[in-house]
Amino acid sequence: MKAMIFAAGRGERMRPLTDTCPKPLLKVRGRPLIVWHILNLVRAGIKDIVINHAHLGGMIEEALGNGEQFGANLIYSAEGEALETAGGVAQARHLLGDEPFLALAADIYCPHFDFKQVRGVLEDNDVWGNPYPLDQRDVAWLYLVKNPSHHLQGDFALHSFSIANEGEPRLTFSGIGVYRPSMFDSITAGESAKLAPLLREYAARGQVGGELYRGDWTDVGTAERLAELNAPLTGN
Repeated sequence: MKAMIFAAGRGERMRPLTDTCPKPLLKVRGRPLIVWHILNLVRAGIKDIVINHAHLGGMIEEALGNGEQFGANLIYSAEGEALETAGGVAQARHLLGDEPFLALAADIYCPHFDFKQVRGVLEDNDVWGNPYPLDQRDVAWLYLVKNPSHHLQGDFALHSFSIANEGEPRLTFSGIGVYRPSMFDSITAGESAKLAPLLREYAARGQVGGELYRGDWTDVGTAERLAELNAPLTGN
């Protein structure tokens, strides 16, 4: 399985920190956010990793190189202007292959997520070995978390491992998901497109599965949250 890390965002809410440093390279407990992901992916045996970038992307490539230092094979998908998440996948499609791939946001902190669990979540066959019809099989598998204080409304409902747009209780998308490449067929390389509308479209068809992740997880979307994560090191 291959993985893609979304690292092209500008990080407006993190300014002025992100004026001179791309958000994925901001450090949590002494280690860049994106490096936490890379090390955890390699630990799970996922070594082929595509990283898209735009803002200060050259700094990301310079810091991470080809990934050899981490035991990974890093491949970069450079975007002149950030293409959003779904657009980033479409741009990097030729690098991801034809099999389901893992994708995750660079700006989340989840140090104990076991990426071994993502293998095989998108099944082609039922329990008896019969192929699912193409219009019935899941095209995505999302990991949801309990709603953080800054996003109490949540994103999706979860019913017996099926993601729904409506319903209770509401949960928040963690930024970690597994996707079939065919899900992005409608997006042309170089086109800017968000992931959320695609997910909602397929969820309405009953083709998005998922589960609740209960481990440590933080959306490091503001300088305040970054400071909170690093506070134990400073004694604050």
